[in-house]
Amino acid sequence: MSRVLFDLALKNLNNDLLRMCEEVKKQIRLSIKSLVNKDIELAKQVIKDDDIIDNFNKEIEDRCVRVIATEQPLAKDLREIFTTIKVVTDLERMADYAVDIAKITIHLKGDEYIKELIQIPELAEKVLNIISLAIDAYVKGDSKKAYEICKMDDEIDSLYKEILEELFNIMVEDNSLATQAGRFMFVAKNLERIGDHVTNICEWTIYLVDGTYVDLNE
Repeated sequence: MSRVLFDLALKNLNNDLLRMCEEVKKQIRLSIKSLVNKDIELAKQVIKDDDIIDNFNKEIEDRCVRVIATEQPLAKDLREIFTTIKVVTDLERMADYAVDIAKITIHLKGDEYIKELIQIPELAEKVLNIISLAIDAYVKGDSKKAYEICKMDDEIDSLYKEILEELFNIMVEDNSLATQAGRFMFVAKNLERIGDHVTNICEWTIYLVDGTYVDLNE
């Protein structure tokens, strides 16, 4: 019976992880929407809702500690609990980047954009896609899929570099546009960093399944 209860506790942790993931994706999606639409109120809401993510983080970590304290986890179980804590930390950091993007929306209040934002939303969609895939691979314990997802991060890095190059050229052509171009660069960098955290989750998935740590953030 104890094992059944323990397995149920682990299942509940994964369910909470999936719920937290959806909230994080929502924050990222809304932060980009606020930027594209110059929606200051939406940006403020993203910043306010960061508390939801922080609460998820704390609650899941607390439950992990309680499971360790009250049950008798095996080595594999301890790896799952340990990696769950690591994954929620990565998710929480992703949400922080969404907040940073929302703050940029507020800083750009009233500005005429130097260009139509097409590639940045495209980059965001690629990031959102691999977040979903990475969490699914983690919950299912699919290390093979985790390796495949890391390769998809190369597409994100490539698009990120394209965005930087275009914005840099704008800055060179007209120095007066440098401040806004720099802020858009910062948005792209935040999205690229979210992709790095997705790679971290893939690394934790591989560690969970194989018991070995690999560094895929190269």
